[in-house]
Amino acid sequence: MNGKTSCLLLAAAATLARAQTPAITLPDALARARQYGGQIQSANFAVLLAKEDTKQTKAGRLPTLNAFNQYIYTEGNGTPSGVYVANDGVHVYNEQAQVHEELLSIVRKGEIRRALATEAAAAARVEVAARGLQATVIQDYYSIATAQHHFNNAQRSLTEAEQFLDITQKQEKGGEAAHADVIKAQIQLQQRQRDLQDSQVAIEKAKIALGVLIFPNFTTDFSINDDLAQAELLPPVEEARAKAVATSPDVKAARSTLEAAGYDVNVARYAYLPSFSLDFFYGIDANQFDATSPRAQDSGRSTQPNYEVMNRQNLGYSGQVTLNIPVWNWGVTRSKIQQAEFKRAQSQLDLSLAERTLQGNLASAYAEAQAAQAQLDSLRSSVDLAAESLRLTLLRYTAGEANALEVVDAQTTVTQARNAYDDGLARYRVALATLQTLTGTL
Repeated sequence: MNGKTSCLLLAAAATLARAQTPAITLPDALARARQYGGQIQSANFAVLLAKEDTKQTKAGRLPTLNAFNQYIYTEGNGTPSGVYVANDGVHVYNEQAQVHEELLSIVRKGEIRRALATEAAAAARVEVAARGLQATVIQDYYSIATAQHHFNNAQRSLTEAEQFLDITQKQEKGGEAAHADVIKAQIQLQQRQRDLQDSQVAIEKAKIALGVLIFPNFTTDFSINDDLAQAELLPPVEEARAKAVATSPDVKAARSTLEAAGYDVNVARYAYLPSFSLDFFYGIDANQFDATSPRAQDSGRSTQPNYEVMNRQNLGYSGQVTLNIPVWNWGVTRSKIQQAEFKRAQSQLDLSLAERTLQGNLASAYAEAQAAQAQLDSLRSSVDLAAESLRLTLLRYTAGEANALEVVDAQTTVTQARNAYDDGLARYRVALATLQTLTGTL
């Protein structure tokens, strides 16, 4: 099988494969990337963690119930209290339910607001990750489209090289051209065959890069919907700027982070305030594990004189109120407040940087799209001129007025012009998609 036949079979196989596989549009690819992208899944886990933090913070303001179970054995010394009198007996049983409530937490809402702001920041970072992944998907998507166009151009170039080889062979037979022209045409044909093979490899590599992002399992068995030639107008710059500011996840995340940092300062200042708690106990704290003790006189714990009570109720309740007033901790509280204020200042700086970065990215994307759009007409004209130059050069060669090098140069020029035009189309589509991503319209 010669090189010409193998290239034709390669082209036919590629065309058949694209016809049989389902075509994926750019919105489809973006939706699949959101579903299977590892960055987005990690960001979603961060949101789930932040939601659990919010739940825990809300629950921390409510009363808690704990079951306290304890048994203490003390070495006896011939008295009811045993060796360690603080244990109030040789056997001590504690079976109690404890309800605890920090009363001032009802009016302190800084922790909840901080948790909610952190949760909002985490949710915004999901979109940040999505847009970052979206930019990669857009590049890979149009890399496939560009590679397919280059493949088609390589097919046309191969056909033109074959035609030129046929002309040189006929010219040689008629004594109108030297054998060197045939050799030059054969070299040109072999180069075009290699170009066709390279363009097919470029398609496969581009599909691999995109397939990793949009499928749960590795595959390249798909095609894309080629929309390079579809012209879309740029939105007005003021409209684009307004949409970008309103929908930017980076700015939203920075604002939520700044809000959370502000609440951090408030929470740190809580350490200057007293804590006021209520504890309620119900259960048994006795020397016998029983609701009543029939031998109070043996326990040594009756409040009656001379242990005259024959039995005693062990099951009961007690309560305590605790007020802790901070007095001195060597400046730890002040240091924590200062630390929180530093974090708030850093968050303010990050917000300012996010806003400036957004404006810069928007201006850059808009300028790129305008430049790419402005060059399309010139690139299209270059293709027409190069094709006309090739046609005229072939006519001149047939008439004996041009040499083979001029024909080869004209063929190379038209191939480069076609590829440059397709690259220009891809450049505009990528710039437009980037702009749409920044404005939240894609």
